[in-house]
Amino acid sequence: MKSHFGLVLFLIAFFPAEIFFAQNEFNINLGNNQQLCAAFNQAFQNRPKESSFAIKREGTNIYFESNNEQWFNNLFRNPQEGIAIDIVNKQRYNCNEVVIDKKQIRGELQKPIYAKQLKSTLKKIDDTKFRVLVGRIPEDWQDHELEFNILFLSDNSLCQYYVIYDLKAYAWDLLDMGIYLDSLTYNNKQISSNDDGYVLKNKTLKFLVPFEKNKSKYSTQDIKPLYDSLRLTDFNIKTINIKAYASVEGSLERNIELQEQRAQSIAQALQSFQQPTIETTISSSENWVEFLNDIQNTNYKNLASLSKSDLKSRLTGRFSEEIEPILKNHRKAVIELELEKIDAYKNNTAQELLGKFNAALAVAEVDEASKIQNALFERLNAQEISPDFLKKMEIPKQDLFVHLINKKTSFNYFLDERQVLISHNQLLELEKLAPKDPRVKYNLVATKMKLWRYKALEVDADKFKTEISNLKKFGIDDILINRMMINYHIILAENFMRTRDFNSKDRSVNYINDNYNSVILSNYDYLSLAQFFSYYGNTDMSRDLLTPKAKSIDIDEDLLFYYVNLTIVDRELTQTSDYRTIMLNAYNINPERFCGLFNPYGQGGVTFQLLEDEFLRNSYCENCRK
Repeated sequence: MKSHFGLVLFLIAFFPAEIFFAQNEFNINLGNNQQLCAAFNQAFQNRPKESSFAIKREGTNIYFESNNEQWFNNLFRNPQEGIAIDIVNKQRYNCNEVVIDKKQIRGELQKPIYAKQLKSTLKKIDDTKFRVLVGRIPEDWQDHELEFNILFLSDNSLCQYYVIYDLKAYAWDLLDMGIYLDSLTYNNKQISSNDDGYVLKNKTLKFLVPFEKNKSKYSTQDIKPLYDSLRLTDFNIKTINIKAYASVEGSLERNIELQEQRAQSIAQALQSFQQPTIETTISSSENWVEFLNDIQNTNYKNLASLSKSDLKSRLTGRFSEEIEPILKNHRKAVIELELEKIDAYKNNTAQELLGKFNAALAVAEVDEASKIQNALFERLNAQEISPDFLKKMEIPKQDLFVHLINKKTSFNYFLDERQVLISHNQLLELEKLAPKDPRVKYNLVATKMKLWRYKALEVDADKFKTEISNLKKFGIDDILINRMMINYHIILAENFMRTRDFNSKDRSVNYINDNYNSVILSNYDYLSLAQFFSYYGNTDMSRDLLTPKAKSIDIDEDLLFYYVNLTIVDRELTQTSDYRTIMLNAYNINPERFCGLFNPYGQGGVTFQLLEDEFLRNSYCENCRK
């Protein structure tokens, strides 16, 4: 029942043949001839979804591969149908070239091969693949970065020009509803994680520390008021993640050096307050994102059209002083602390804790028993003991111990979602003992939602909607009920889609779009919703959801690059000033990953042919020029 990420989507981009007047070596007609292409295009549209094809390079040879011989033969049924390979060299997009020559054939066109030769030379290379030789790498290009576009032909006329975009795709899940233990506890799901282990989310704190212009070091005395305000009596700081930002004027190297000094001094000051070593991560960058955002509606908005180097040359002397009221807001650190509860029982074994737990139950010391139970949960979370250890906690079925029973039952599901049906049935029994307990009521609805999603339980949608709304009577916060209603409509939309009730599906999708602002979303939630909208053809909703996040300096890296994957092939969007800001944000967060988007497909990139878009090429050349 767990969603997995990191799937690769090979987005096939077909460019319909338009009227082009460029010459080509083999006299292929690049104009539009729908009549000649009709049969070929129909065969392509009838391709079974399980059928795939690709261009593979092996040494100097270029092969067309498919996993479906029958479809291949249907595609090239008529003698005049065939393909030609256009070998595209990344050097075409050299940043030293002022303008790229726009043309249909982008590289070195190979001799067309038609049906008779394609079928006669097709070879089976394993149980699932067939391939045919379709071209060879030019000798002087063999060490270059190359991509291979396909011209699909009929009677020597171009029907489709085919480019591969290698985009990462992600599954989606329901918004994380959490589960009530002592308090509402959420799974710490990560966007790109495929780890099957369980993680109990520790308490996290996130805050900003502004940097003074001429101050590079922060002492314990500087940080103590901040530390005292955190009230960490029962917690130690486990990790510190500091993202330090410099204002954009001045030398890049000096800016980064200064920000790292400031961040290090903050981390050292925080470490001085506790004995356990704090794991620290520091990153530094210039704050181009907020600079470009903040000048949009000012007299300085024309600066946004300058390159980074030209803009830096302007931000000197008196002009730098003039714009200081804006720049001063950009020198800061975003600090995230992960906390872990101080373990009062760290010197006790799990078996000793179980004895203490049973002793506390015997004298009805519920608070003490709850603390010991939590300590055992932490051992489970750290995988120091087996989940089977939960079975050893034998709790009397009495009103007094409802809270402990609920925690035990719910934690079993928290550790492993596959236990959801068992936990749900145990909660139904517990409800008989405590029919008005809000934690039990909430956990019942949360587990029922999961069971409905995975068709493990028959659910009357109307009655379940009332059940969700009735949680308010038990003191459950409106925000939590709103999250559940969004999940309710996600499941409804899926069910309506299966029955092809598209109007009802659209109403549920619109409900989600109209109401997600009423809840607090984690990065995982943002990703799930965005992918949900995109799956149902509402990419505009996905963009509207993520664009404000994409322009924020503290966006999660994986979420930002998901947004880039979602939008980078939209030429209308990439031409906007906002998109340049987003590109700079991606570069600042992870320069290597950003520049890697423009590597060849199959080598970690989306495709370097994105650089046909002059706006993306400007962003690439501004930041990734070697």
